[in-house]
Amino acid sequence: MEYPRQQLDLPRMLFSVTFIALMTLACFWVVQPFILGFAWACMVVIATWPLLIKLQTLLWGRRSLAVIAMTLLLLLLFVLPVSVLISSVIEKSAPLVAWASQPNRLTLPTLHWLKDVPMAGDKLYAGWQTMISGGGGPLVSKIQPYIGRSATWLLSQVAQVGSFLIHCALMILFSILLYLRGERLALAVRHFAIRLAAERGDASVQLAAQAIRAVALGVVLTAIVQAVLGGIGLAISGIPLATVLTVVMFVLCIAQLGPLLVLIPAMIWLYWSGDTTWGTVLLIWSCIVGTLDNVLRPIFIRMGADLPILLVLCGVIGGLLAFGMIGLFIGPVVLAVSYRLIFAWVHEAPPPSVIHSPEKHLSDIS
Repeated sequence: MEYPRQQLDLPRMLFSVTFIALMTLACFWVVQPFILGFAWACMVVIATWPLLIKLQTLLWGRRSLAVIAMTLLLLLLFVLPVSVLISSVIEKSAPLVAWASQPNRLTLPTLHWLKDVPMAGDKLYAGWQTMISGGGGPLVSKIQPYIGRSATWLLSQVAQVGSFLIHCALMILFSILLYLRGERLALAVRHFAIRLAAERGDASVQLAAQAIRAVALGVVLTAIVQAVLGGIGLAISGIPLATVLTVVMFVLCIAQLGPLLVLIPAMIWLYWSGDTTWGTVLLIWSCIVGTLDNVLRPIFIRMGADLPILLVLCGVIGGLLAFGMIGLFIGPVVLAVSYRLIFAWVHEAPPPSVIHSPEKHLSDIS
């Protein structure tokens, strides 16, 4: 018995797809201002969820008290210090931009200490003086516009303090909601992933959570510790613009370049200015701060923080260019999650038939 074949209603299908696409775009347009804050809150909540559970156990099993404690902790240890740092950068950035924008203030140093270098000191000093007298001026005039533009661009990114503080407020608000209803939301996300890709979708959600915790603990937390300790050493040693240099150290630590790129020039400046006592103190302190990640890193590796340095560096730079200051946190997370999912998919075990009969698999390929 043949049943009548149902005709395809193409206009109806096109209108249905168009309506769904328009509704999706409209929803995305409405929630677009909250996406970055929500993503940041998800990263913070996933990374600090074990701490919330421990606090809840200590506070007589009351989730509300644990959420209040975690909110105060986020305000005191994260949002408030970052806001103070950015405000200090904006306050002290005007002299830096003025200095970098005027060619007559940007000159090459004489470097008299080159004479004290053993064996080759006189030749190095003579060559440096020759370059200054012959071509130093044109060289400075050529590189000065690029230095001024770079400083202006960097400070314009930092100057988006209003937008950054709004994202901080949204992050705190969403974090409170996620702390209160975290189990339900996690279950809903896992159910959605299972509907999309069955068991593989559930495994992907768990891998994404591990990658987020890896970046939050292994990258961001280590960078905060090193930058804060390095900034304390700079402030005690009397280095000018210590707050600005602390922000620079934080960015370098997130990019896995370390704080020594800031601390070593600061030590050289102290010895150069004749302050050998504080230069030696900063030298000892820099050795401790510079090697601190070697102590923290093995602890965080066991939590899944063993990520490629190039991936973190690309995430930091790309996130900063795409999203501003908040991209320092979101950029590495996005790349880390994608890397973990692709890595797990590529290294997924082949079917048992292929494992037990590799000759048959090779014959099929040939």
